[in-house]
Amino acid sequence: MAGWYEISQVDDGQYRFVLKAGNGEVILTSELYKAKASVQVGIESVQRNSIDNSRYERLDGKNGKPYFNLKAVNHQIIGRSHFYSSEQSREKGIESVKNNGSTTRIKELIA
Repeated sequence: MAGWYEISQVDDGQYRFVLKAGNGEVILTSELYKAKASVQVGIESVQRNSIDNSRYERLDGKNGKPYFNLKAVNHQIIGRSHFYSSEQSREKGIESVKNNGSTTRIKELIA
């Protein structure tokens, strides 16, 4: 099963999206957006950039655990991963974003 995007609104009224893999696991979380229309622009940026390996910034957190950022052409962060237990797991996460990022399925979780 292919992945999908979920759009939600947080307590302060801002919006975010997550990209989920076919199994429902969150594989990428966006930054916060003030306008709902900006969320769609962010999703389109993931759809365009997720297939390009050079757009992934591989990092280690302060806790020593690996994670990644997906960046746009302008080097702005589009989304972040969660922390992984190993570099190998992080690479599998990147592959999952590459495989699911082009999906056009979008679910809105806004009341």
